[in-house]
Amino acid sequence: MRAPIGDFDTATPAPDCLDELTAPVADAVRHWSGAVPADQILYVETDPQWADTAVFVEHYGRDLLERSANCVVVAGKRGGESTLAACLVLSTTKVDVNGVVRRQLGARKASFASMDTATGETGMEYGGITPIGLPGDWPLLVDTAVVDLPWVLVGSGRRRGKLLVPGKAFAQLPGAVVLDGLGV
Repeated sequence: MRAPIGDFDTATPAPDCLDELTAPVADAVRHWSGAVPADQILYVETDPQWADTAVFVEHYGRDLLERSANCVVVAGKRGGESTLAACLVLSTTKVDVNGVVRRQLGARKASFASMDTATGETGMEYGGITPIGLPGDWPLLVDTAVVDLPWVLVGSGRRRGKLLVPGKAFAQLPGAVVLDGLGV
């Protein structure tokens, strides 16, 4: 199948290649219940040597720069309590951690989670974290600009491989809250 965006050799419906995904991502695809059918989530094989954004878009298509999103794990703290959440923003922006995220989580302080925390809590590889398959009790903060795109390139849970997902599917994920201005 031809990928709807980018310059990839093939795109495979995610339910047909669960072995290529990390366990939490494969489980989320296996139990998918969103209005967007699971077979519209596409997996594309990518080479980790081209993982850097500038090199990636040069190799897989310049159109991907404006159609890629990054998923990052943040920790909000208030009193002695810590809340983990994920944020999904366009790759051309940065997460407004100290403004939008902090307020949304009701935290006194918010920061990016450590690599060990992000990978340990998600079961995904650093640099490949995706909003599909995150712990179900986490808030998932999604920038409106991501949801508005017809197709979005995101991680697949591993550094090798990406997912192409209709933007509106992210608003339907467990814990999703769509916010204006999350990405700045």
